[in-house]
Amino acid sequence: MKKMMPLPAVSWLFLSSIKRKFVLVFFAISMSIPAFAISSSANQAIQNLPDFNELVEQSGPAVVNIRVTQKVSAKGERQQLSPEEEELFERYFGQPSPHSKKDPQEKPEAEPEAEELSRNVGSGFIFSSDGYVLTNAHVVKDAQEVFVKLTDKREFRAKVIGFDTNTDVAVLKIEGKNLPKVTIGDSTKIKVGEWVIAIGSPFDLDNSISAGIISAKAREIGDFLLLIQTDVAINPGNSGGPLINLKGEVIGINSQIYSRSGGYMGISFAIPIDDAIRVAEQLKASGHVSRGRMGIYLAEVNENVAEALKLPTKNGTLVSRIEKNGPAEKAGLKDGDIVLSFNGTAVEKSTELRRLAAATKPGSTVKLNVWRKGTTKDYPITLAELPQTDTPTSESTDQKEKKSAEKPNPTFGLTVKSLDNQQKKELGIDSGIIIEKAEGISARAGLQAEDVILTINNQDVDNAQDFKKILDKSDKGIVVLAKRENITQYIAINKP
Repeated sequence: MKKMMPLPAVSWLFLSSIKRKFVLVFFAISMSIPAFAISSSANQAIQNLPDFNELVEQSGPAVVNIRVTQKVSAKGERQQLSPEEEELFERYFGQPSPHSKKDPQEKPEAEPEAEELSRNVGSGFIFSSDGYVLTNAHVVKDAQEVFVKLTDKREFRAKVIGFDTNTDVAVLKIEGKNLPKVTIGDSTKIKVGEWVIAIGSPFDLDNSISAGIISAKAREIGDFLLLIQTDVAINPGNSGGPLINLKGEVIGINSQIYSRSGGYMGISFAIPIDDAIRVAEQLKASGHVSRGRMGIYLAEVNENVAEALKLPTKNGTLVSRIEKNGPAEKAGLKDGDIVLSFNGTAVEKSTELRRLAAATKPGSTVKLNVWRKGTTKDYPITLAELPQTDTPTSESTDQKEKKSAEKPNPTFGLTVKSLDNQQKKELGIDSGIIIEKAEGISARAGLQAEDVILTINNQDVDNAQDFKKILDKSDKGIVVLAKRENITQYIAINKP
């Protein structure tokens, strides 16, 4: 606040009446300007804040509360209290707890097995006027009964059409008339920093509204989805509810939170609505989701390896293992290949390639641009169907007696042995040598005994003599393509 100082009395007496009036007017105007400016800027700030009232009126009626019941077995064994709890019970109630056990040798009396109803609460929204509802798979998975309640108090028993745990998307169906529905937006057009709201039933509080902004796009949480990150308050019960932009369009399904306490901590995640609708359409059509599969296991290519191999781009993911008789093997891919693009889309990470393949219909033929030993080539590959539970298994290789070992290389600290044709056949390789001992810079880089070296600096290594010749010519370092228990990986080793 400005402190007002009086004019000196003597100076004021010598001013004429006209000048006095001028000074008073000027003084009054100068003091009023800051207040006017503050009031104007405050009004402007208030006008710039979004008003969510219309969004709630538009979308709220289509947001539903989902109640799930599930029968669980309950073995009735009396709950025993700790000594401290027993003391507190007797102090406040004046008698022993009914669950107390005075005789330590006395066995608890068993009660007959019973069935209890486990109740879960979630959210969802109607996305088509004929009664289809989107929610999260984890809300309705293993449910005995599902009930959907609208804001107008109508309640329906819902049928689970299908759910997909890989994307956490589920579709329900209710039978009703004059059902409201949401407007579906385009999640590919979202921008970081734009306002969004969530409507749901946190802690079973129907139609609760929370607001925030989009914090980030394309957060890599799983193999099949890139999620939207927001700072919208999401709590238990919000799962399956819509994330809505200022146009009143649903751009995501609220699905996950980051939390150390179990409650909201400022970071929440939503499934992009474009991905959710694609999954929902498949669930409506067949009750399950079909995904493409290439039959390869992937690993990342780090910057050192990419630079040493002189890859044409910074993109790419390494083929570390190939499924026998799978789509990739039939197409001609090999361990150590680096996939640069999928149907013309550049691939930077292994998760991107998995998502692209999974999003493609099984039976489709796609084109992989592959780098191998300094050259690139396109390989057409016909995708198989990914099983619902696709877990790679590692097969151990029975290494038989090796030939005599070469002396350790003094620079790289590697001692190797040649392999005979039978051993190569058992390992599923055309050429290669096996490491008997890895020391020094090779060990620090990650190589170890029993690793099989397939190539060095993009050159095939068929025996220990080839190994020695290549290393003798290596001035700066080497890039080794090594195989360990059917997992293939590039390792860059720089000379000290």
